Amino acid sequence: MDSLSSKPDKSAIAPAPPTISPVAPRFRPPNLQQDQIPSSSIKYPTMLSPANGVKTGSSASHLSTPPGPPVFTSPVRPAAVPFRTSPATPQPVALSSGSSLPTSSPPYFSNGSMELQQELPSAIEEPVPDGKSPCVLFSARKVLKHKKQANVPSLGFGVLVSPGREASPGPQVIQRDPHRCHDCGAYSNLYSNILIGSGQWQCVICGNLNGSEGEYIALSKEELRNFPELSSPLVDFIQTSNKRPSFVPVTDSRSSAPVVLVIDECLDEPHLQHLQSSLHAFVDSLPPTTRIGIILYGRTVSVYDFSEESVASADVIPGGTSPNQETLKALVYGTGIYLSPMHASKEVAHLIFSSLRPYKLNVPEASRDRCLGTAVQVALAIIQGPSADFSRGVVKRPGVNSRIIVCAGGPNTYGPGSVPHSYTHPNYPHKEKSALKWMEHLGHEAHQQNTVVDILCAGTCPVRVPLLQPLAKASGGAFVLHDDFGEAFGINLQRASSRAAGSHGLLEIRCSDDILITQVVGPGEEAHIDTHETFKNDISLCIQMLSVEETQCFSISMENKHDIKSDFVFFQFVIQYSNVYQADITRVVTVRLPTVDNVPEYLQSVEDEVAAVIIAKRTLLGAKSYYDAIDMRTTIDERIKDIAQKFSSQVPKSKLHRFPKEISLLPELLFHLRRGPLLGNIVGHEDERSILRNLFLNASFDLSLRMVAPRCLMHREGGTFEELPAYDLVMQSDTAVVLDHGTDVFIWLGAELAADEARSAAALAACRTLAEELTELRFPAPRILAFKEGSSQARYFVSRLIPAHKDPPYEQEARFPQLRTLTTEQRIKLKSSFIHFDDPSFCEWIRSLKVVPPEPI
Repeated sequence: MDSLSSKPDKSAIAPAPPTISPVAPRFRPPNLQQDQIPSSSIKYPTMLSPANGVKTGSSASHLSTPPGPPVFTSPVRPAAVPFRTSPATPQPVALSSGSSLPTSSPPYFSNGSMELQQELPSAIEEPVPDGKSPCVLFSARKVLKHKKQANVPSLGFGVLVSPGREASPGPQVIQRDPHRCHDCGAYSNLYSNILIGSGQWQCVICGNLNGSEGEYIALSKEELRNFPELSSPLVDFIQTSNKRPSFVPVTDSRSSAPVVLVIDECLDEPHLQHLQSSLHAFVDSLPPTTRIGIILYGRTVSVYDFSEESVASADVIPGGTSPNQETLKALVYGTGIYLSPMHASKEVAHLIFSSLRPYKLNVPEASRDRCLGTAVQVALAIIQGPSADFSRGVVKRPGVNSRIIVCAGGPNTYGPGSVPHSYTHPNYPHKEKSALKWMEHLGHEAHQQNTVVDILCAGTCPVRVPLLQPLAKASGGAFVLHDDFGEAFGINLQRASSRAAGSHGLLEIRCSDDILITQVVGPGEEAHIDTHETFKNDISLCIQMLSVEETQCFSISMENKHDIKSDFVFFQFVIQYSNVYQADITRVVTVRLPTVDNVPEYLQSVEDEVAAVIIAKRTLLGAKSYYDAIDMRTTIDERIKDIAQKFSSQVPKSKLHRFPKEISLLPELLFHLRRGPLLGNIVGHEDERSILRNLFLNASFDLSLRMVAPRCLMHREGGTFEELPAYDLVMQSDTAVVLDHGTDVFIWLGAELAADEARSAAALAACRTLAEELTELRFPAPRILAFKEGSSQARYFVSRLIPAHKDPPYEQEARFPQLRTLTTEQRIKLKSSFIHFDDPSFCEWIRSLKVVPPEPI
């Protein structure tokens, strides 16, 4: 999250005066700094000090949001919003831990350990899988007890939380109010200690003893298993009554949510033809109950009327200024039908798309008047319909999640939120600054109306991405840039409208008093204190999610506040949101991790891939420019050296350090990050890197991992595939290879295979099928590019593989065992096919850091 504050010029929030209470707040006062878009405030929950009863503010820690979506010359996949509420420092900062948790009820707390823990029986006595949940992935399955060892910033400790991820099997559903700790607000869970005689339960976060209104009274602890929250680490509470005035209990409300297309009409003929094909396919893919609206924009805004069944008819509004209340009233209360279900309007929609005509004037693409801002304002008005009280400026929230999809072929150069056609305009910097603020405000307005704005750009005309990013970002939408309006654009158009997006999302994080949250990166912003229920000693970190989607993820970095004395630490993640069917969901995930004081045992529990993604997100926060990216590569080098020095030993009679064998995968993953498109020189334009960066900072774990390190699959006879390391040794002339790098999927055909037409066609078909299966659910859809060995395009594939051919043969075989299956002739042929260049191999790189390459697993 970018630095989040409610005012654009406010870059830091002062902590509460320390003199109010003798007990320091649980979370260190955040060092908030402005990045791009200011956000609303993070929750500073009030606490009642047991010493004097005076309330004091507790500041939440570092939250971090990436800048707005970036620019990619093909289907990039911007994640829905980005956010960052804390320091832009890419690597963990050594933070003091002088603060301590305010004591709750003294009888239940003593020196950070719960005295009643030994007295009360837990709800479940059998061993429970610690830290296992599809929504929550920790970088290690254990926590180091000693603060000095645990807080080594080069490795760090953290968790990835995916609020919208579907759990399989699905979570247990509870249709009643949850039991919550009266002191800190935590939820009862399977680790809670229960007094079965009285039904009282002890909070695992603060140790407070709470009543259950008699519900937990049982004859034996086996009876407690009938309560889902006491037998499962993941449960969903569903609100049985909805108090929103516009709530309508429609079971198919998801498919009836309105989708308004806002289409650029300033396109040349080739682009328009591709766009028309994509639009026709789009309406054919929509469910019959989906309501659709169609708006065109150029110098004016044309709102199409579905009441005319045999002709494309539109009401036209000037685009030079924001529409006034009278204009919107006349539109909304008029006789026209601007939102219509597909079953009644499909033919009209096809007629409208067929009637579109290319731009006629002899004006360069970048200089054509486009009133995108006005068009989105009109789209919001027709979505609101008569429910909007224009006379008083009051807008009611609709009961369903609406979506505006902008199909743009150029920059916004006319009307509100626009910039001059030329960068040389004498007043350009001022107009650009004003446009950024206006677009951000419009995005927030859309979010308040429960409407997401996705911006899908295509074509050869620069769209001036930084000016459009705030609109998509603030509304919770996506920003995608394509090469053209063809197949990939059409796929993303369909996936944008169909992807599930919850609303009114809130993420609360509570953890044992031994743990300090230092940074959060992800698609949200700090929550207003009035958006959620507070408790007298609620020390949770609370984040407002701009949308709740499966493709999103929050990266949360943590530290030890002090040496841990207890055997376990507890974490509770609460996700509150309204789903696509308008049900109010409260998902509670509780995790218990054991503590250890043995470093090798801790390293054995580290999840290399999760740790690599968390490190990568922290690093990418600082890579805002090309020169920043170069600096971040250096931080990766220093990180590897520091991990080797802190967690392993020096080679006897040598200056080299060993890398811990327990985390042998980590350095190779970070090497891919260092040389790949996120930080390396593969991506040519800075706008493209910016789009990738923004997408990565908000992306789910699976996509983030693929963006860091590509997955390599070699085609075998019979249509099967073998997964191999992403080394250039895979480029064997008689094979086909699929390389999945997240935003791009490459299919490489060896020259010998390509010469055999029948085998080549079969291998290519199998590779395409695999690529489509791997990316079936991704949004945005990646480019799928196929090429032959030796072609000019093949360089895009080669540049993403580690040049392992530079290593000695024994090293190659150890890290790429498949080489042993090749004949001597094949080995010689493979070796001769490589072209020398300066990029180091993984082994060369890590040795240059005076670290011995870890043994392959």
